[in-house]
Amino acid sequence: MTATYRTPRSLTGNPATRQELLNPAARLGLTARAFVYLLIGLLAILVATGRSTAETDQWGAMQQLNHRTFGHVVLWVVAVGLAAYALWRFSEAAFGAAGDGHKTSARLKSFARGCIYSVLAANGFQIAAGGGSTSQSGRQQTMAAKVMLHSGGRLAVGVVGAVIVVAGLVLVYEGLSRRFEKYLAMSSMSPPTRRAVEVLGVVGTAARGAVFALAGAFLIQAATDYKPAKAAGLDGALRSLRDRQAGPWLLGAAAVGLIAFGLYGFAEARWRHT
Repeated sequence: MTATYRTPRSLTGNPATRQELLNPAARLGLTARAFVYLLIGLLAILVATGRSTAETDQWGAMQQLNHRTFGHVVLWVVAVGLAAYALWRFSEAAFGAAGDGHKTSARLKSFARGCIYSVLAANGFQIAAGGGSTSQSGRQQTMAAKVMLHSGGRLAVGVVGAVIVVAGLVLVYEGLSRRFEKYLAMSSMSPPTRRAVEVLGVVGTAARGAVFALAGAFLIQAATDYKPAKAAGLDGALRSLRDRQAGPWLLGAAAVGLIAFGLYGFAEARWRHT
């Protein structure tokens, strides 16, 4: 059953104007995010089959894109899209989110997403401009090492890891329970399209959440064992699957899940209430 959609009221008292201004940003941002996750999934398949050693995270995806013919131009568009995504999420934090209204938890979640995608957008612009030589996992490991040098640093890193684990498990729940449907105009889809979006949303959202939870678990382990090298984020989580028994199959399954999320993301860009 499709949830009733209500446009949140803006601080200016004119939600229609706000929606008109931010709807293109939301669509562009969701498309850019979908494209990045699709690339991550494809890179993970290449790593699983031994055909690539590229970093399997947002930074690695943008680096690979930058090295392709016409990819440099596409990367600029992706970076702009990620910045637009961050702007849209910040607007939700300020004015309320479609499907969630003015719930404090939803607004905090949007604010956190805005911060994360602001960093990813900055990375994209940096890579497109010829910089960004330090990998995303490398920066995460360096930051974890610096934090753990301070009193209470290991605890702080562990807490961040725990938050990421919880966020990942929430995504798994949202995927399996199909809670993502409340954000979509499901009634506007044809029955075959609706079924396809449901499958992609369940598989993709759950897989993304599982990978995030695994990355958070490694961050906790990094704090517990005092080994910053384990704080390698998304890339580290995916590569840990490859290094296990039946690793290529596990990594391949995770890659398929991330590809499913990327494809679902394109549907979200088309039908999401903003």
